[in-house]
Amino acid sequence: MIIKKTMSSKEYILNKIRENTKEVFDKPNLEAIPVTVYKDPVEKFKQILSDVGGELYEQPEGENLNLEAVIKKFFPEAKTIASTLDEISFANLNPNEVEEPKDLDGIDVAILKTELGVAENAAVWFAQDVKHRILYFIPEALVILLKKSDIVHSMHHAYAQLEKEERPCYGVFVSGPSKTADIEQALVMGAHGARRVLVVLQ
Repeated sequence: MIIKKTMSSKEYILNKIRENTKEVFDKPNLEAIPVTVYKDPVEKFKQILSDVGGELYEQPEGENLNLEAVIKKFFPEAKTIASTLDEISFANLNPNEVEEPKDLDGIDVAILKTELGVAENAAVWFAQDVKHRILYFIPEALVILLKKSDIVHSMHHAYAQLEKEERPCYGVFVSGPSKTADIEQALVMGAHGARRVLVVLQ
C-alpha cells in the first residue's frame, strides 16, 4: 500500500514562491548599513521606556536589591506573584508547575529576567525559558530584571547579538505595557496583555 503524504499549506505556499521566483538576490551586507548609536544607551532606554508607558526602578549604586520591597511599593495590592526564578523566594506561584496555560489567568505580577534590552525602543527580549509562553502576556503586570550592561543601542545590534546564540523555539520582544490606539488617537494601555510593565535596572 502506498501512503501519500499530504503537503501542508505552508509547504504549498513556499513551493509556489520558489517556482515563481525569477531572480535571486544575495543577502545584503548588514555591516555596511549605518546604525544608530547613542551616547548613553542606558539613559536612552530609560527615556523611551517612559515614553511607551513603562515604569522604572533603578537599583541604587552600591546597594543590594530588595526586590520584595520594590514589589510591595509598586504593587501593594498584588496577591498572586509568579516567578520561575530560584532567587525569588517570596513568589507564591511557580508557573512551570501549572499544567494548563489558561490556569495562569489571574496572576497579578510575574517576575521575569532578560539578558537583552534595546535602547532605541525600550524593548526587552525573552527567549522562551518557561513552560507556558503566555506568561509573557497574561499577568496584570510584568516585572523585568535587566542589567545595564545588557542594553544595546538598537534592534540592529540586538539581532546581531541574537544571531550568535542558539535560536529558541520561541522568542519575543516586549516594550512597555500592551497598548492600542484608534483613529481618534485615544491610547489604551493593557489592551491585550500586561497593563503595567516595571523594568528593574541593576
